[in-house]
Amino acid sequence: MVTFHLFAPSLFWYNKLSHEIYQDLTLPTLEILLAKATHTKKPAQEIEAWLCQAFGITKQQNWPVAPIMLETTKNSNICAYEDYWLRADPVHFRVEQNHILLADSQAFQITTEESRLFSDILNQHFAKDMLTFLPLDSDCWYLRVAQAPDLQMHSLGEVAGRNINNLLPFGKDSTAWHNISNEIQMLLHEHPINEARQLRNELAINGIWFWGGGIMPKDIHTTYTQIWSNDTLAYGLALSSKTKHTERPLNAEIWQKKRIPGSHLVIFDELRKKTQYNDIFGWRENFNKLEQDWLKPLYIALKEGQIDKLIITDINEHTTKDLTLTRTHLKKFWHRTKPLLNYIKP
Repeated sequence: MVTFHLFAPSLFWYNKLSHEIYQDLTLPTLEILLAKATHTKKPAQEIEAWLCQAFGITKQQNWPVAPIMLETTKNSNICAYEDYWLRADPVHFRVEQNHILLADSQAFQITTEESRLFSDILNQHFAKDMLTFLPLDSDCWYLRVAQAPDLQMHSLGEVAGRNINNLLPFGKDSTAWHNISNEIQMLLHEHPINEARQLRNELAINGIWFWGGGIMPKDIHTTYTQIWSNDTLAYGLALSSKTKHTERPLNAEIWQKKRIPGSHLVIFDELRKKTQYNDIFGWRENFNKLEQDWLKPLYIALKEGQIDKLIITDINEHTTKDLTLTRTHLKKFWHRTKPLLNYIKP
């Protein structure tokens, strides 16, 4: 028995330009799958929430992304099972009239040396508050906190490329953390490193986004046999649950050659990254890639009995949608294909 679950956030892009976005896109395989599949719809949720739930994790104040991802760093001096951890990632804030836009590391590059120097400044300043910033990757920082704050946060993926005015952390301790964020912005604003970056026409690193706070869950488990992804959170979840993890192959044909039985979760997150910055061209390009490299060979594999079940999950700001197909679904000739635009409804 082989089940293939393709997790493809932002498979559908809903906005006022939908007709232009989908114009001239030729995706016959997706249209067949949409016509034949069983459709289920659930409330919208964060991608991190979906992944955590797939591994049996209960939400704390936030989904505990930070300690789970910390497992992937393989730093023997740090134990993810101790203390309360936050993600504290370097970002760029841009003030535009009455709102503030946030850009993450998709929009800029930051070197390991810059990360170390920035974090040294922050650690010196906040030593009195017992806050420790750890730049374990140049664009992926962690914060160890002595006491868990009463704070609910939006994930970095949820706010990237967006106005953050209504997406700031909230809770009893929100005022204190807003003050910390403001102090960080003042420390970084005119720092020589940022002055040098601006001379090179690079975005300044003028803020930190806090998210994914929590303590390490005691029980992480899943029904999947193997995870195939380039996503760090998925890797952390696989490590913590002792589930096999492999980088996602270039296409489904390479995956098929491995002939591994069981239930497989494959993550295709390129579409999501393009929607965050309204990159219509990049999204269309990756949509075509998804069709040719994954959906077409998976459709053939399902039709020929090489896989028994195909599930495709889409998450967007409106809904979570699952498409489920077996060979029996493909025999429903009375379910005629329709143009993609027929499915572009929240």
